[in-house]
Amino acid sequence: MTIDLRSDTVTKPGEGMLASMFAAKVGDDVFNEDPTVNELERKTAELFDHEAALYCVSGTMANQVAIKTHTQPMEEIILDKTAHIYYYETAGFAYHSGVSVKLIDGDRGIISGEQVRDNIQPNFDWLPKTSLVCLENTSNKGGGSCYELAPIKEIRKVCEENKLKLHLDGARLFNAIVAKDYTAAQIGKQFDSISICFSKGMGAPVGSVLTGSREFIRKARRIRKVFGGGMRQAGFLAAACLYALENNIDRLQMDHHHAKMVAGALSQTAWIKNILDPQTNILIFTIDEAKTSVEKVLTYLKENDILAVQFGKYQIRMVTHLDVSPDMVEKVCDVLLAFKP
Repeated sequence: MTIDLRSDTVTKPGEGMLASMFAAKVGDDVFNEDPTVNELERKTAELFDHEAALYCVSGTMANQVAIKTHTQPMEEIILDKTAHIYYYETAGFAYHSGVSVKLIDGDRGIISGEQVRDNIQPNFDWLPKTSLVCLENTSNKGGGSCYELAPIKEIRKVCEENKLKLHLDGARLFNAIVAKDYTAAQIGKQFDSISICFSKGMGAPVGSVLTGSREFIRKARRIRKVFGGGMRQAGFLAAACLYALENNIDRLQMDHHHAKMVAGALSQTAWIKNILDPQTNILIFTIDEAKTSVEKVLTYLKENDILAVQFGKYQIRMVTHLDVSPDMVEKVCDVLLAFKP
């Protein structure tokens, strides 16, 4: 059996989730008549203490709809230089919304209120107008790093003082909630909008939810439509997200534990230069090129039925998830310890 650690997006629905999908009550969501979609949106909004929510096909769509809803052309958004919105969404902020970005050099993807304040553009005709700040929690390229609540509050204060909107790319937000032991409502109160992905560690096959005020979601719904995101009997997919919301949050702690187990094995090897301490379920480590190469390590792992991905010139990323069992983690550790460059 192959152990797939390339991403937590590779998970497949289990029996309980599949049963929920087959039993879903559906309607036409473009007419607001899909009861399962409506229930998912309502429950997610309530969880984060927001007024409304919108089901989207992906985290990228949810983020891009949020940016388009919050901004106008010739404006600028502030975000970390490794943010998924900047790095992995095909410059959608420019293509869809006509805005530029101001990149901050954060700490493993985590930025501060002071950094936000220092990067707000002055009000000159020849500069874009700063209008939106975007955070990512957890940070993908930061190795699953996540915010404490206090820095988020500091950033929120800066945004309020400068009349800026604050959006959260919460693709793996539930991982952060479990790791940092704050509540969804505590996070929700700090943001004007949040995108939450259900197709990563939460285990659903498709879907993200965007939350915000009732007026924000009303506008966002029209933008989702023009992006091609108006779905019909989407309740079959939304049912999987509902199942994940009700069953798969607490178990994320196991994924975090598994990532630490693999990190512990790697720390005993002589061919690793650096390991980013896994705060959640993402593990990034740097190969010592004087002793081996990324290609050799990945080939060795694949020969032993373990899949991982290159993540930079000298780095490898592994991501634990609900389809990775304790026995699989033990095998990964054994295989890593047995590698002889």
